[in-house]
Amino acid sequence: MFKTFRKAALATTLATGLAAALLAGGAHAAGTKAAPYGVMAPATAAERHVVITEKTRAVNVNNGETVEFRANGQSFTWHFQTLRDEARFDLSKIAPGGMINHKVTVHVASHPLYRG
Repeated sequence: MFKTFRKAALATTLATGLAAALLAGGAHAAGTKAAPYGVMAPATAAERHVVITEKTRAVNVNNGETVEFRANGQSFTWHFQTLRDEARFDLSKIAPGGMINHKVTVHVASHPLYRG
């Protein structure tokens, strides 16, 4: 039983370290600082891809998720990392300038592992 716990703890530690290294490298390469909503990430880290159209009014993501956004021939990848369990903000706050030309609200839900 203890071997199972040790294996799970080791896997969690390795995954956390790898994720931190990927995010640190992505933020450094992009030259961005951490924001209240997370950090820029490399496109290869994206778990999901979202295309923003003129009809898109809102996007649902999870805290801890890495999402690539595509709009108007441009794209960027963001790792969501909010301080609160849930958050809501305008996508243009994290998107490159001029990429989003209308209001798109991002709804950040709590991380699935921590939902009660």
